[in-house]
Amino acid sequence: MSLPKRVVLVGPMGAGKSTIGRMLAKELGYRFLDSDRIIEERCGANIPWIFDVEGEDGFRARETAMLDELSREDNTVLATGGGAVMRQENHPILKRDAMVIYLKTSIEQQVERTRKDRNRPLLQNDDPEAVLRRLFSIRDPLYSSLADIIMYTDRKSPRLVVRQLVNRLNPKTPRHKRQIRKEGRNHV
Repeated sequence: MSLPKRVVLVGPMGAGKSTIGRMLAKELGYRFLDSDRIIEERCGANIPWIFDVEGEDGFRARETAMLDELSREDNTVLATGGGAVMRQENHPILKRDAMVIYLKTSIEQQVERTRKDRNRPLLQNDDPEAVLRRLFSIRDPLYSSLADIIMYTDRKSPRLVVRQLVNRLNPKTPRHKRQIRKEGRNHV
């Protein structure tokens, strides 16, 4: 089995897409791309400012254009924003010649990992946990339906997650190949 042209990471805020993505890219010898960071660099403004000025629809339009551009680059690991799956038109873009990995984490972990982050416009309210629960109920089925691999990240170090992903992307042992065939889809 050879490595995919692209690895696309999807999942909620706080799942570790950027951290794990950087480490995974290094391990695979790929370039790391973070769609949210590239949007900020090109706009010269942070995502909360873009949301304030253009609204969520304006940001999502920028995001779709960016995903379309980045999904054409080979040998990359692409970390997407948590809401990238909300636009149906993004689904074929995310799957284009790519292995899609859903980094799944609990609401409790999301709350812990995002509680001090002011760069998440959807969480700037009195009850961020309720927002995370609502978003999870809407987005989890979309992440799952797009995923070739679902990787649980709760109580795992980024290094362990990366090691497990590398083993799934480039299996080396016959036992592991049998396990993938047997399970169909790979849930870890």
